[in-house]
Amino acid sequence: MTFSDLGLRAELLRAVEAQGYTTPTPIQLKAIPAVLKGGDLLASAQTGTGKTAGFTLPMLQRLADGPRPAKRQVRALVLTPTRELAAQVGESVADYGRHLTLRSHVIFGGVGQQPQVDAIRAGLDVLVATPGRLLDLHQQKHVDLSKVEILVLDEADRMLDMGFIHDIKKILRVLPEKRQNLLFSATFSNEIQALAGKLLDDPAMIEVARRNTTAELVDQAIYRVDREKKRDLLAHLITEHDWQQVLVFTRTKHGANRLAEQLSKQDIPAMAIHGNKSQTARTKALAAFKTGDLQVLVATDIAARGLDIEELPHVVNFELPNVAEDYVHRIGRTGRAGSEGKAVSLVCVDEHGLLKGIERLIKRDLEKRIEPGFEPDPNARPEPIENGRGKRSGGGGRNAGQGQRRQGQAAGQRSGGDEARAPRRRRGGRSGSRQA
Repeated sequence: MTFSDLGLRAELLRAVEAQGYTTPTPIQLKAIPAVLKGGDLLASAQTGTGKTAGFTLPMLQRLADGPRPAKRQVRALVLTPTRELAAQVGESVADYGRHLTLRSHVIFGGVGQQPQVDAIRAGLDVLVATPGRLLDLHQQKHVDLSKVEILVLDEADRMLDMGFIHDIKKILRVLPEKRQNLLFSATFSNEIQALAGKLLDDPAMIEVARRNTTAELVDQAIYRVDREKKRDLLAHLITEHDWQQVLVFTRTKHGANRLAEQLSKQDIPAMAIHGNKSQTARTKALAAFKTGDLQVLVATDIAARGLDIEELPHVVNFELPNVAEDYVHRIGRTGRAGSEGKAVSLVCVDEHGLLKGIERLIKRDLEKRIEPGFEPDPNARPEPIENGRGKRSGGGGRNAGQGQRRQGQAAGQRSGGDEARAPRRRRGGRSGSRQA
């Protein structure tokens, strides 16, 4: 089946062809017809399955023949948890809508709000936003949400994890009661199903991958190593195997900074991105990484959510995540859209409990390797695992630290976290305005 078989209009098909796509992915095959019917949708799909086009294409088609928005009005609202994901969705809206006379814009915190206010003033067909900045502009009466026809919650599970449920509820209260709701999530967790029960009206349900599965095209391996040898092992693997475009995950912002600095000193070009970095610095690092000018990008989980890098070959867990589900999200950065990828995790004795939790979640034992010259000390004793706010015991299983983590993200990390709550930290810069 091709995109033309899905009932998309000629302008959208031209845009899809220009992007080099010919065959819809499973999520697109199911989501596009469902959205075009106008009903609500609850969809679960792995990262990298093409879900953004799955809602963007039919959304643009439904908007194409409608009335133009009045001043400050918005016809379709897409909410995302992070700046990077907002920018990615905004690019997709612009790319797929290039042959339509629709206006779109992206707003998030960490940059000056005036360019965003200016773009919204004339009215928008599509607004892509992070929750905090959207609420700020609405409270200042810069945006009118009373005429929203379509609401999309993208990566809804991550928004709940990051503590945005209260912001989402505030936004829902100012939207019109009659609208189309599309909820996309990596998993159908109990929390997501509870949200869907309140938000959606008799939704179509789509699940194209088993819950918490990892991409089949990703080669996953574990390297056992002592904690103090991790940095040298990582540098060795990168240089020995000539790895290019390596996305490395750490648990903490400080750890990301430190590792990037250490790799750079070993002549491996590396930069870090996380919530405390300015939007300008994050955009610069990501752009260099996408073009191949930067070999290694070191990121925390929140900063990396929504990164869309074509054919990313390598993901490295320098430290395993405290929550097992995040392992699935991390390695989902590679092996996307039919491309093969490699996911490597450097595991010390402190993380054995976390590893067991991950293996229980994905229902498979991961291959264990030992690199010659980096053999772990069999007598090493575990130490508490740093989680960014001090120390905690390191014997965690599948849900170890989950309550602490979510509380921390809703409080501490959200300061860089909607990362939208930043209008009080004026840094200037461009808002990412695009017109479709």
